[in-house]
Amino acid sequence: MSILKRKINPEDDLGFGPQPVIKNQPLMNKDGSPNVKRVGLRFFDSTNSYHTLITMSWTRFWLMVLANYFVVNIFFAFQYTALGPNSIDGANGHTWFDHFIDNFFFSAQTISTVGYGHLFPKGMYANIIAALESMLGLLAFALATGLLYGRFSRPSAQITYSKNMLYAPYLENGKAFMFRLANLRRNMLIDLEVEVIFSYNEMVDGKPIRRFYPLSLERNKVSLLSLNWTIVHPIDENSPLYDMKPEDFETSESGFAILLRAFDDTFSQTVHSRTAYQYNEIVWNAKFKPVFHRDENGRIVLDLNKISDYEMI
Repeated sequence: MSILKRKINPEDDLGFGPQPVIKNQPLMNKDGSPNVKRVGLRFFDSTNSYHTLITMSWTRFWLMVLANYFVVNIFFAFQYTALGPNSIDGANGHTWFDHFIDNFFFSAQTISTVGYGHLFPKGMYANIIAALESMLGLLAFALATGLLYGRFSRPSAQITYSKNMLYAPYLENGKAFMFRLANLRRNMLIDLEVEVIFSYNEMVDGKPIRRFYPLSLERNKVSLLSLNWTIVHPIDENSPLYDMKPEDFETSESGFAILLRAFDDTFSQTVHSRTAYQYNEIVWNAKFKPVFHRDENGRIVLDLNKISDYEMI
């Protein structure tokens, strides 16, 4: 039996189809990515590799770059060391480890095409390895430059959302579901439009099916996002959530998918942001605390650290 007294449009499934939520596994993660585990992909896939390198965090990216840089230089240092202590002229080491360290730094000079001149290859095999390493260095640094440009030039929206969705007072005697968002960057977002999709599990012929329903909002568009924006779905007779109780949300493993579109004047492109709230992230009978104040000069100060702050009623 459906918990909603509304007609469901099958086109509002967000691409997930009727797959139900099981064991509190959301269809969409907090960062907006689909909670889908993909298998059957090739281990070396250029398309997925590029996407991973572009979208991974900066910490992971730099750790990967440094790790590959050291691994390549260690590999070539072993090659020079295996040719003997006379393969690199100008080295002053006496032990095997000293020769290895000299060869490591010679490899670092070669792969970056710096070549200070103090160390240089000697003999046919050492020059062949140095030539191959130099070519590899040119290709590797060109690839790294392309990845850095792709990461910096990729348009993206840095939107922060409140940690919880609130069931809060609305107007004089009303109630509403609401959450807050703000722009983490100093640039201007123009023509913002937000869509909130409510989803829940419904038992049909003894089998759970996921249903999706778009919610009407107090305001789904704004021209500029200069401060924070509180998205509000009023709970009235026209709301599909009007008769739902907290236990209904838990029983049906309900959730809210948030889809945001805006025009970024820095990139001059449309950017997107997504997030989701599960039933256990709803705080009942609370209201948000103010997120901005004015300084001694009367200028508005937006405190992004307070975007999730609320108080119980």
